[in-house]
Amino acid sequence: MDFEKFHREESGRILSTLIRLLGDFDLAEEMLQEAYAVALQKWPAEGTPSNPRAWLISTARHKAIDRMRREQRFEQKAEEIVKTAESTVAPVSELEEEMVADDRLRLMFTCCHPSLPLEARVALTLRTVCGITTEEISRAFLIPVATMAQRLVRAKGKIREAGIPYRVPLQEELHDRLDGVLLVVYLIFNEGYLASSGDALIRRELCAEAIRLGRVLCGLLPGQAEAQALLGLMLLHDSRRDARVSAEGELVLLEEQDRSLWHAEQIREGTQIVESALRRGAAGAYAVQASIAALHANAKTAAETDWAQIAALYEVLLRTHASPVIEVNRAVAVAMARSVEEGLALLDEIERRADLLRRVGRMEEAAEAYRQALAMTTNDIERRFLRRRLGEIERLNEPGR
Repeated sequence: MDFEKFHREESGRILSTLIRLLGDFDLAEEMLQEAYAVALQKWPAEGTPSNPRAWLISTARHKAIDRMRREQRFEQKAEEIVKTAESTVAPVSELEEEMVADDRLRLMFTCCHPSLPLEARVALTLRTVCGITTEEISRAFLIPVATMAQRLVRAKGKIREAGIPYRVPLQEELHDRLDGVLLVVYLIFNEGYLASSGDALIRRELCAEAIRLGRVLCGLLPGQAEAQALLGLMLLHDSRRDARVSAEGELVLLEEQDRSLWHAEQIREGTQIVESALRRGAAGAYAVQASIAALHANAKTAAETDWAQIAALYEVLLRTHASPVIEVNRAVAVAMARSVEEGLALLDEIERRADLLRRVGRMEEAAEAYRQALAMTTNDIERRFLRRRLGEIERLNEPGR
């Protein structure tokens, strides 16, 4: 048995059930770690149980009860746990499988509760739902382990003190609360897809975890078209991961990427999911962005990209979800579909303005725009890219050229 693979795939399910049974995040995590330790001793010698998930839940639950009895406290709680969790000793039935699924959904909505700070929601989701260690999360976000640990402690304390319910929202609450869950998943993906700082443009483990969370949500809430749209969007973006950075570690623009490195099967799956979401009525920001991503991903060459349709989709997105980033992307699409000058007229953002100025031949203005963008960026790969572009323009601007 691949224990590491099992842990990645199942720890969220196990932990979510233990939190329901024990009513405490910290106790559930501690008891699960103890159950894992027992498993690492017993399973190699005695063989893996037929239902390892149920075995771990049962073992962790028994250890929690033993600890409570030793400490001579929570006696009433221990009795409740014995009654509630008795079924975990037996093999997991079809009904219990449904309960495990419900537990995962409860945990996701609890971790993404709007009363928690957004950064805490992201960290808690990765720690509890995905089973990523505090050390791994801190490395992914390039912050000290102690800072991340404190963030998680505060989040769990807030859940306990504020009495945040461990449940799936009622039907009338579901839409708004689901938006919050989808935002957390998208933020995890975006941090992986374009790291905000450090020397790696892509943190692939975060992209992979976000996609896994997207699949879980679509499986648990099959009727939610926007969740489908988000999953399709992430798959389509992630399909280009191997072409976005050169062998030398340099950023490669979309139009210059080697499309043979794009993952065709992932593009097919992402496109099918997006089409299904649109048929189901998805019309929010994720659906529109996913439609744009599908047009990029399915163009055989940069020249075949349907920029006119992309520009039209950005117009839709701008009307419903206006932001500086969307304004920039619409301007680029307009420049590609119609003319660079028309795109420039729409554009104020520095880095993309620099690129369009370079394309139209206004080199001195482009150089100044690149210098401003260079002073503002924190990602090392982006900085190297901007320096390279600036160097190319400065050489062209040299006297005698």
